[in-house]
Amino acid sequence: MPGESCQEVRSACPYCGTGCGVLLRPDGQGGLTVRGDPEHPANRGRLCSKGLALGETLGLEGRLLAPQVNGQETDWDSALDLVAARFRQAVEQHGPDSVGFYLSGQMLTEDYYVANKLMKGFLGSANIDTNSRLCMASTVAGHKRAFGTDTVPGTYEDLEEADLIVLVGSNLAWCHPVLHQRVLAAREARGTRLVVIDPRRTASCDQADMHLKLQAGSDAALFNRLLAALYEGGALDAEYLQYVDGLGAALEAAFASDAAVTGLEEAEIAAFCDLWRGTEKVVTVFSQGVNQSTSGADKVNAILNCHLATGRIGKPGCGPFSVTGQPNAMGGREVGGLANMLACHMDLENSRHRAAVQEFWGASAMPERAGLKAVDLFRAAGDGRLKALWIIHTNPAVTLPEADAVSAAIKACEFTVVSDITAATDTARLADVLLPAAAWAEKDGTVTNSDRTISRQRAALPPPGHARPDWDILADAARRMGWGEAFGYQAPAEIFREHAALSGIAGGFGLDFDISGLSRVSDTEYEGLSPVRWPVSGRRQGGRFFADGRFFHPDGKARMLPVRHRGPAAIPDARFPFRLNTGRIRDQWHTMTRTARSARLSGHLAEPFADIHPEDARKLGVKPAELLRLSSPHGQAILRARITADVQPGDLFVPIHWTGETAPSARIGALVAAATDPVSGQPESKAAVAAAERWQPAWYGFAVSCCPIAPRAEYWAMARTGTGYRAELAGLAPLADPEAAARDMFALPEAEVQMMTDRRKGIARLALHQDGKVMAALFTAPEPVAVRRDYLAGVPGSRAAEVLTGIPAAGRPDPGPVVCACFSVGANTILHAIESGGLTSVADVGAALQAGTNCGSCRPDIAELLSRRPFRQAAE
Repeated sequence: MPGESCQEVRSACPYCGTGCGVLLRPDGQGGLTVRGDPEHPANRGRLCSKGLALGETLGLEGRLLAPQVNGQETDWDSALDLVAARFRQAVEQHGPDSVGFYLSGQMLTEDYYVANKLMKGFLGSANIDTNSRLCMASTVAGHKRAFGTDTVPGTYEDLEEADLIVLVGSNLAWCHPVLHQRVLAAREARGTRLVVIDPRRTASCDQADMHLKLQAGSDAALFNRLLAALYEGGALDAEYLQYVDGLGAALEAAFASDAAVTGLEEAEIAAFCDLWRGTEKVVTVFSQGVNQSTSGADKVNAILNCHLATGRIGKPGCGPFSVTGQPNAMGGREVGGLANMLACHMDLENSRHRAAVQEFWGASAMPERAGLKAVDLFRAAGDGRLKALWIIHTNPAVTLPEADAVSAAIKACEFTVVSDITAATDTARLADVLLPAAAWAEKDGTVTNSDRTISRQRAALPPPGHARPDWDILADAARRMGWGEAFGYQAPAEIFREHAALSGIAGGFGLDFDISGLSRVSDTEYEGLSPVRWPVSGRRQGGRFFADGRFFHPDGKARMLPVRHRGPAAIPDARFPFRLNTGRIRDQWHTMTRTARSARLSGHLAEPFADIHPEDARKLGVKPAELLRLSSPHGQAILRARITADVQPGDLFVPIHWTGETAPSARIGALVAAATDPVSGQPESKAAVAAAERWQPAWYGFAVSCCPIAPRAEYWAMARTGTGYRAELAGLAPLADPEAAARDMFALPEAEVQMMTDRRKGIARLALHQDGKVMAALFTAPEPVAVRRDYLAGVPGSRAAEVLTGIPAAGRPDPGPVVCACFSVGANTILHAIESGGLTSVADVGAALQAGTNCGSCRPDIAELLSRRPFRQAAE
């Protein structure tokens, strides 16, 4: 009831694979307050900026509340009858491989399990893949080749016990901030050394002892050099190597490798090798910069080789550590959600494993070979091989490489179903059937984080409208396809028990994933399940793997692999001279379906951008804040230029988050080639080739409004503010009538207008008022508009008389651009505190303003502000 006091609900954060625990308190009005769970082992109460803002991302705006068929609302019976009929018809007429599922790490394990069972066990195809293919598939392949199964050897506690932590292709400070704070706490407490290996300087470099700015794609060459140095320095562990095969071939390949391709100085490489060799407790943390490559699996094995050769694996403070990108990437791997896997880490192409799963499920049909991986799945949709496709909680029309071709493929597919919480995505707009799914905080199940800890995600709010949990939608469809007995689930606890029981069969085969100790949990025990690290069985409980030298290949040994450097698939040339690196930013997530709803999160970096080196910007004639047009063999994008030495000459860095909803000219997936690793099938998203040129619009604009803005321009990027919306604009045709354009853009035809123009300079400034309040404002100029954006973002709804100046009146505070999203602290607030309070350190700023004291990912920005002399207000 409204106003009723509600108890806190223990759940898990829906963002990265850190797997933080959260405490949710419903407010009785459909909202939640969110705080970190101090008892959860992953975060111990800490949350990053995104986790702290979770309560701001809720609400019914844009929610899909009822099924839709061909754009028309309908009921569940009609929608699911159609889905069931079309999938059964496709299988009957064209065979099992004419259908496919594309899933997401946003799904809970129970959802994933039902989808995998339906596709592999009853529809009879392995054409089920997940967006984790874009994230961690190379790690899966590397683990399986080295260990015999997809096993993460260590635990988060190793970060506190290591004497050296090496981050490879991982901007941990921004992408896994809570883990990075654990690293920095260990550094403070026990002097842990930190090395960052990354082509660009990131926030993770702020407190690093060493930053190796290697050339994109050359990680394997560096770790081959390390392996050779470990051998030459007598650091190999002869006793441990009795549990490892392949040393000779791996060393031969390592000595044949040329570390010069890294672009690093010999002294830098030697210093790194000496530090690694001379430190017993080493953890090598790796992520997308390693995985997202056409040689990603080899890079993973190059890292694993070094740990296996030295026995630095499975012991406290030692080991290779893959950090996953999504909240349940691990859960998807555990249930066999990838096209080349079977449930519970069993092998799809192993006849004994396949027969055991088929018998357990009572399955009518089982595929004998791997299905189509993500890139090939959508190619099949485009060329007619796939007749029916079901996409759940992901946006491949934006996120997959060659995204324009993927959009065309989805549109071309005879029958496409999308399950999601909103119809407002690039992918959902292409669907024949839209199914309203329950969102985070509305559904129950489990997720597994990067260190194998299973946590309960619990519902704190009821699903709105006719939305339903994914497992329930999938099971209902399966029953309508004729498999009622196998899919008669009434609650997620039943699915969890079945999954746990099946894992006992995997354990019986001697595999790693075994949670059969949980197969008899009651509904009440499931509801109260505390975080637990697998395995959970009579054979083994939690802990680390491989210190005892027991692996999962048939002979019980690990494998070291001969790895040879292979550069990226595409080589820059005269037409496409730049290397394009893609990645995340601190306060946004995936395609911003959730995070873009929070004004606080949008305040840090509100617009898509391309980082370009000053030398390259000078050659192109690009000035700060001008626009760049990037092009590749597959697509184009327009982004704001950020000129910075954080990237190397010839490199560009661009974030992945913007879509047709937020900045349609900045869909970065459209530029990336669909080149994939031949072993893992993971696309190369870190090393595409591109051309860049200065994009010269006739006018630039900046707009703020109480209501959503309808831009009429070739370039626009829109973001939430605390009082409405803000938008960056640019157009190729001169803006002949700024007032008419503003009235149309803001849908305020009758509003009073306040206007200032200079036709000679091409400048126009307008504010639209109703009832004495500013409803919207537009600023245009022939060059990037210089106004106080963060001040103006708060003007709509106010009676600010000085709005056309673009700056606050004297005495009115201007916090400046958001630096600390956790506590909404702006750059000018920090600069003022530094100057007026004589603050000299990041810790001083934290004590005065709280900035940097939560997730800590803004601490490098605070340090940069401290370095400014003399202080100047931040205008952008």
